[in-house]
Amino acid sequence: MKDEINIFSPATVANVSCGFDVLGFCLESVGDNMLIRKTKKKGIYITKIKGDFDLPYETELNVAGVSALAMYQTLNVDFGFEIEIDKKIKPGSGIGSSAASAVGSVFGMNQLLGNPYNKTQLTQFAIKGEALASKCEHADNLAPAIFGGFTLVKSIVPLVILEIPSPSNLYATIIHPQIEIKTFEARAILPKTIPLNNAITQWANFGSLIHALHTNDYDLIKQSLNDVIVEPHRSKLIPYYNEVKKTMINAGALGAGISGSGPSIFSLSKGVETAKHVADNVSNLYAKTGIAFDVYVSKINTQGIQIIK
Repeated sequence: MKDEINIFSPATVANVSCGFDVLGFCLESVGDNMLIRKTKKKGIYITKIKGDFDLPYETELNVAGVSALAMYQTLNVDFGFEIEIDKKIKPGSGIGSSAASAVGSVFGMNQLLGNPYNKTQLTQFAIKGEALASKCEHADNLAPAIFGGFTLVKSIVPLVILEIPSPSNLYATIIHPQIEIKTFEARAILPKTIPLNNAITQWANFGSLIHALHTNDYDLIKQSLNDVIVEPHRSKLIPYYNEVKKTMINAGALGAGISGSGPSIFSLSKGVETAKHVADNVSNLYAKTGIAFDVYVSKINTQGIQIIK
């Protein structure tokens, strides 16, 4: 059995417009690289962090460390683990930065242990790390990173995750303005109650989107990517949000919305050429704003987190 393992822990898009806190999908073109290593000294240790993000080395203060500790406390072993993080997903970006760290440590440890835990159990451990960043337990970024593709978190207690099929020609375009929005701050601005007619619209869109993903119905995906509950509030935190969304849809995207809690904005398109065209158009728009940004085009990653050979 190996003593160390290199992994790619992917970025993810959560909420997916109408699926607040329950729906997410996995990206393949952006993510963190992590190395997990067995060590003779018992315990969990963060030994290296690459990336200019000033992340803590203290195990109890690092998302990867907290999820690793949650798993380690269930083990009866006479060794420990060291964690190295090559952080490529900016914290607060809205594409699952904390989730990638939380998932990466427990996935790597599980591999080195001979895979005693299943994917749902790994997600349960990772929830503890994610909660450190977002101040609440949720799994809509964690689940797609571990399972791949689209996932639906049916419940947290008990944790039940459903794998949703993804049309083979579905691509995502992501624009990430280089500003930071903390997840717990974005949650704080949401209303505690919502009008019944908005709730009805939202769950109709959500049910339609799930059906569309199962049936490869791109037109229905286009009709369903609409959020009447969360987007009206969180979009105010993102500079030029309405202009970006309009540009994406005018360029051919099926729909667009806030990725996670923002500031990243995602769109879904049929075909890679359309997704690239969306990227070009939104890049031209945002280049005029004076705000630095990154743009990604990615096929839906159906494998999820993976070992780097």
